Amino acid sequence: MSRERIVSSTPITEEEEQLNLSLRPQKLQEYIGQLDVVEKLTISITAAQKREEPLEHVLLHGPPGLGKTTLAHIIANEMGSKIICTSGPSLERTGDLMGLLTNVEAGDVLFIDEIHRLPRIVEEFLYPAMEDFKVDFIVDRGAFAKTINVPLKRFTLVGATTRAGLLSAPLRERFGIFHHLDFYPIEEIRKIVIRSANLLNVGLDEESSLEIAKRVRGTPRIANRVLRRVRDYAQVKADGNINLDISRKALKMEGIDELGLDGLDRKFLRVIIEYYDGGPVGIEAIGATLSEEIDTLVDMVEPFLLKTGFLKRTRSGRKASIAAYKHLGITTDITGQSDLFNQGE
Repeated sequence: MSRERIVSSTPITEEEEQLNLSLRPQKLQEYIGQLDVVEKLTISITAAQKREEPLEHVLLHGPPGLGKTTLAHIIANEMGSKIICTSGPSLERTGDLMGLLTNVEAGDVLFIDEIHRLPRIVEEFLYPAMEDFKVDFIVDRGAFAKTINVPLKRFTLVGATTRAGLLSAPLRERFGIFHHLDFYPIEEIRKIVIRSANLLNVGLDEESSLEIAKRVRGTPRIANRVLRRVRDYAQVKADGNINLDISRKALKMEGIDELGLDGLDRKFLRVIIEYYDGGPVGIEAIGATLSEEIDTLVDMVEPFLLKTGFLKRTRSGRKASIAAYKHLGITTDITGQSDLFNQGE
């Protein structure tokens, strides 16, 4: 069952992604948060510029919505080069990648999102391109097959992945720079909300910026989406300016609670607590109970619940923590099933 979640850390529509582009910083000095990553990238880029060389290949990994794509564009801007964007699933054949590689100029950035989803044949074709800046392209078949060695201009590959563990060792080892992006603390998210509100010409007071920041799961993409929804509410229900009362009413209408959990998050925890006595329980059983795809739960629900300490992963399965019981207002000695889907979720 697919659903639109306002707290989803992946883009909901292409139009939303275009809106996000207008809110993205263009330079490292404009980038808010991830201070360690920004400092290391600044050093790497400055050193490459002094040597008049392209930047080493960069791998960015971490949960979705934290700024990996933004950093790829910033790297290209800082290096004064062009960026070519694609994604792992869209490169189905070696010819797809060949077309991109032969069009890159010296110093250009080739950005591959979801690089862990590259088909194996395409991934192996990429190895010599990354290491030796050349590819062996086979034309024709059978007795007429011949290999053409195609030299490439020196470029920088920036790969982004939400699941670094799925990358093969040969591919991972060909990256020279590795950076992990983590969820943002509330104060940094608040700064992002204020910056985005200024770019959107939205009136936003300090209390409201903090209220929104507390509920967006430490993720800039969610923060910008929630800000736009609260802005819409303020324009219809008030004078267009966002105050604390307006922000709370808008967030309540969207089903986002004080800690950033939405209906699916709460149902996920309630299933563990009320159907499976708090766990441990396998993710397959949870998915079947909720009628949700397992990948959706693993990639889009569990990371934040693990981060907040509401969920525990054990060898036996998933367990709800005492904090989850308290947040949902459930006593820890509750057992058995309850009327799960009739509690306003």
